[in-house]
Amino acid sequence: MKWYKLKKNYKGIYKKGTRFFVLSESEFIGVKEYALQTKSLAGKIIVSEEELEIYFRLIK
Repeated sequence: MKWYKLKKNYKGIYKKGTRFFVLSESEFIGVKEYALQTKSLAGKIIVSEEELEIYFRLIK
């Protein structure tokens, strides 16, 4: 299972340091999207590959 941690606040919704795990990865016509769930299971988001690189850091 892949775990990510926020490098900086995400659009005023989640704070820096919040941990997420990958629920699913999808690709449609060359555009990758990732569904991420918080460690506490309080929320989930769908981000593009570009947003993943900007806001998140792989921790495991």
